[in-house]
Amino acid sequence: MAIAMLPIILTGGIDVSVASIIAAVTVIIGNFMIGVSSNIFAVFVVGCASGAVLGLINGLLVAKLKIPPIVATLGTMSIIIGVVLYVTNGTWITGIPQNFINFGRTDLFAVSVRVGEPIGLPIQFVFLFGAAALMWFVLRHTLVGRGVYAMGGSVVSAERIGYDLGKITIFIYTFEGFLIGLAGSVHTSIMRQVDPGAFSGFELHVIAAVVLGGASVLGGYGSVFGTLLGVALFAVLNNGLILMHIPVFWQKIVVGIVLIASISVDILQKRYSESRMTRVDIEPVEG
Repeated sequence: MAIAMLPIILTGGIDVSVASIIAAVTVIIGNFMIGVSSNIFAVFVVGCASGAVLGLINGLLVAKLKIPPIVATLGTMSIIIGVVLYVTNGTWITGIPQNFINFGRTDLFAVSVRVGEPIGLPIQFVFLFGAAALMWFVLRHTLVGRGVYAMGGSVVSAERIGYDLGKITIFIYTFEGFLIGLAGSVHTSIMRQVDPGAFSGFELHVIAAVVLGGASVLGGYGSVFGTLLGVALFAVLNNGLILMHIPVFWQKIVVGIVLIASISVDILQKRYSESRMTRVDIEPVEG
């Protein structure tokens, strides 16, 4: 989800509907597995497709109706989570097919140990590595990726260069939804059940992880590798607070402090770099 959020942050935008989208995806694939098919490939296709559709809606609102990203995604967040709670009535979805559960328990390069079960690399790591590699390729080796960084640097300059900002915006929100759909499918393979309320407030964790990884909230700067480091640091921070038996409300306070501190450092660095730049004013010559 943090990797999916990265291009949105790079353009200077934000998406607070990510938690609602992944909640909707898990509910969709949960009902799909129970009522339609438990084919693993079909489950991932449905999850990614449903996430992409929801992301596309956000992209159209921002690109075509010119609604600010924070306003558009706040609206879709409320609508999506409302529909999810209406459909599920807030109850968990259980009875996930055994073949999907077995898939989620698969370990790669498993090594037998004398005590307990074989230890290996969880299958979910393949999806994390694949998502990171795909996003790195898109941002570094495609015209869209260069357009994303250009938008974050200066929207006016990017438009003058010739980038179609509307198409880029629609693409990154749709691509974000696609990866969130993938994340929802992977999450379900780990949890083996669906809790519609499991992701309440999770959008702050996603944004904090991206910012902690060095991405600028003002746009134009950030990397996939930095985002992965931010996710790892955020996981260590959360696990450390849990191991220290810190109350849950203090964990939320720490998340807020980390988010504010990271954004403040980013803004101060940008102001400092701008103060060292030389401004040149060109006056028209008459005659």
